[in-house]
Amino acid sequence: MRPVFRPAAALAALSMAACSPATSSARSGTTTPSPAEQVRADSGLMAWTDADVRFMQGMILHHAQAIQIAGWADGHGASQTVRVLAGRIVVSQQDEINIMATWLRDRRQSVPDTGSAHLAMPGMDHGAQAPGMLSATQLAQLDAARGTEFDRLFMTFMIQHHRGALVMVQTLLGSTGAAQQPRVFKIASDMHADQEAEIDRMTQMLQQQSGGRTP
Repeated sequence: MRPVFRPAAALAALSMAACSPATSSARSGTTTPSPAEQVRADSGLMAWTDADVRFMQGMILHHAQAIQIAGWADGHGASQTVRVLAGRIVVSQQDEINIMATWLRDRRQSVPDTGSAHLAMPGMDHGAQAPGMLSATQLAQLDAARGTEFDRLFMTFMIQHHRGALVMVQTLLGSTGAAQQPRVFKIASDMHADQEAEIDRMTQMLQQQSGGRTP
């Protein structure tokens, strides 16, 4: 079952933050800050929580696995449509990794190692570590597939992976005091919207591949 996203409470908290003196300059017509500038500006706003840090660290590793398997598309005979989708995933999720890593470094928090070797290490079951992460068995199955079968497995597993990310966002927003900084909330809410849209797109692509049948 797809997790229900209820951002109303978080939006209310964000609105209160926007009305605080620390953020009054946002209404003065000044230039919108870059992501790095916004990350640093957040340091003077509401305190961040351990839940915020766990979300950033966990999502960096989560994204790293998505980038790893999306990078297989070209060498596994994927269709043009799937290669385009995979390329977009690589670009967007690497950008998000960079933003989350900057946020962590600015707070002197550790940034996870995203080297691909440990993400596909035999015997490591990532499904037990974070929602939606592919297990070693699933990674091996996808890596062995080619052509149409790769397309099918890639979209099936990426939908699983994206749904796990939605669970992680929901967990963040359900944690007391978490996602109160505007930057943290924006990262989480944008991620939720983007991955839901990609889930819908991949579901349609799978239905087309299976002749209109629900996969």
